[in-house]
Amino acid sequence: MAPSMILGAVLAGGQSSRFGSDKALAALGGRTLLERAVASLETQCDGVIVVGRGEVPDRPCAGMGPLGGINAALHHAHAQGYAEVLTCGVDCGGLAPDTMAELTPAPAYVADQPVIGLWPATAATSLDAFLATDAKHSMRAFAEMIGARPVTLSAKTANINTREDLAAAQEHIDGL
Repeated sequence: MAPSMILGAVLAGGQSSRFGSDKALAALGGRTLLERAVASLETQCDGVIVVGRGEVPDRPCAGMGPLGGINAALHHAHAQGYAEVLTCGVDCGGLAPDTMAELTPAPAYVADQPVIGLWPATAATSLDAFLATDAKHSMRAFAEMIGARPVTLSAKTANINTREDLAAAQEHIDGL
């Protein structure tokens, strides 16, 4: 693979505790949230993986939150020859077509939703080291550690954590 290849990674390993059921399988606009997230990454990336659902397990283990999913994606990307990883949560309802362009150059993340980001695959070793510490394992702390810049996207991205959030996102789609 060419060194400039971009891997898309849908983080789908969460417990969906506030949602009440597996939100990856919840329907929005006639497609599951997982299908929508994968489709939005396929238009912007050279390959797409789903992290935390068997295909690529969270790393170093399940239950690490989004950083466990991002760590797995970074390691997978590095091993497969991808230069960068565009991440999104399964609960974002899909990314706007220009999200990657707005996040370029890496490292960068969405200021109000830091799980959406463009990360260099080489950050895998830094994230391993970070996750091995007793420090607070937050997305923003990791982003700061690697010098990622916050970006405000031109298009708002959904953040579907509850059934009410899903209903609001459905109303927005129906209004388009």
